[in-house]
Amino acid sequence: MNTLFPKEKIIFNVPDAEIEYYPNFFETDRSNELFAKLKANIPWQQDHITVFGKTHPQPRLTALFGNEGKPYGYSNIIMQPHPWNPLLMFIKEEIETVCLENFTTVLLNYYRDGKDSNGWHADNERELGRNPVIASVSFGSERSFHLQHNTIKEQKLKINLEHGSLLIMKGTTQHFWKHQIPKTAKDIGSRINLTFRIIK
Repeated sequence: MNTLFPKEKIIFNVPDAEIEYYPNFFETDRSNELFAKLKANIPWQQDHITVFGKTHPQPRLTALFGNEGKPYGYSNIIMQPHPWNPLLMFIKEEIETVCLENFTTVLLNYYRDGKDSNGWHADNERELGRNPVIASVSFGSERSFHLQHNTIKEQKLKINLEHGSLLIMKGTTQHFWKHQIPKTAKDIGSRINLTFRIIK
């Protein structure tokens, strides 16, 4: 990373949250290369989730990589991590230069088209500890990321997550806000998102 030209950073001024956005964290050529490699080389899986007593295929593909012996659970799904590979280690080390964290785990989401989505939730699982730092990298088609405050209903935020962008959520964000990637009727291509986190 070239520290002579610091990357553009947007800080969102919203209550009870610390949210930073780097629109062009990875340059376009590098982003294209990483997207193609992730799409081809990650062992994508489709888990089933149970909502209100009904079981459905999850509306996206996922994969978990991380340090040995640190499974990750959400929505009654327990995922066992694959060991880190050089591609993911490269992305992790680039992000850690700005986050100043040592991430243990990455959850990858592959949105095949606009019909794939991720419903309202917070990354507040117990194993993430208090005030977790979540670093989210996006490659491929731009998608709209919605945030909403849990109690102050007029506090909402929409961020278009661009190809090669990095979004960092830290502080009390996960306690006071929830987020989603809604479905879209637009005819859009696929997107891969990597959310780096620290499992205690």
